[in-house]
Amino acid sequence: MDFQRILFIINPVAGTKKQHAIERILGEEIDRTRYGYQVVYTEFAGHATALSRQAAAEGVDIVVAVGGDGTVNETATGLIGTETAMGIIPVGSGNGLARHLGISMKVKKAVAVINQGKVSKIDTATLNDQVFVNLAGVGFDAYVARQFARSGKRGFSTYFRITANAYKRYKPHRYTLTIDGKVIQRRALLVSFANSNQFGNNASIDSKASLVDGYIDVCIVGKIPFWKTGLLAPLLFVKKFDQTRYVEIIRAKEAHIIWRKGKSIHVDGDPKKMGKELVMKINPLSLKMIVP
Repeated sequence: MDFQRILFIINPVAGTKKQHAIERILGEEIDRTRYGYQVVYTEFAGHATALSRQAAAEGVDIVVAVGGDGTVNETATGLIGTETAMGIIPVGSGNGLARHLGISMKVKKAVAVINQGKVSKIDTATLNDQVFVNLAGVGFDAYVARQFARSGKRGFSTYFRITANAYKRYKPHRYTLTIDGKVIQRRALLVSFANSNQFGNNASIDSKASLVDGYIDVCIVGKIPFWKTGLLAPLLFVKKFDQTRYVEIIRAKEAHIIWRKGKSIHVDGDPKKMGKELVMKINPLSLKMIVP
């Protein structure tokens, strides 16, 4: 294999605070017979996109996102449609895409995946022209994402606390969806556009979602009665939640959604403002990814 260049893009404020050790581990673990590498740190929102786009233009072979789902999203946005492959060292709170791909949460093992250099193409998608690689959606999960971003604290315990506190009072909304030309109306807790089977932290509402099938799974989730949540919530973590009657899944290449509120929207876990009409489109096999 030819000698290759890698750019590591590190988010210094991602969730698990392992970043201080990254440069030392890279120095110890990267296969220097195959790779030369550079490390840069993000300084503002959107910086990873600018850095990855520049790296691709300069012919860098691999760009590695070192952070959480937001860092992965920004890095991927700059690499879609290029010949530069993307790697992930997951040090965020949810790490949804990395978990779906089977990339270890342990930094040294994640670096070993990069050393192996196996590349596969995966699907990406857009929601109103905003790229997502793992998951996007509207409704309750997006509301939680917004509250999580405002909390200033990272980690699963913070996410769980916000979710538990908000669930009882959150009211489902009515959505009009046009999915590959077919119009349906649903009252739902949330509507999620799943490229992978991961919400993050190994929670899943769609066990069959695939990164390589050319479809996004539109997951319409009804609100579970509060007294049942303790019984059904564990199914999220054993990939059986989609077998309950509260989940409807429709595979789509394109979807249009209209809803009255137009507030809570997220793209790969980051809250966004997009208004009351959304258009989702698939971009098949558009991103080269380093995989185990």
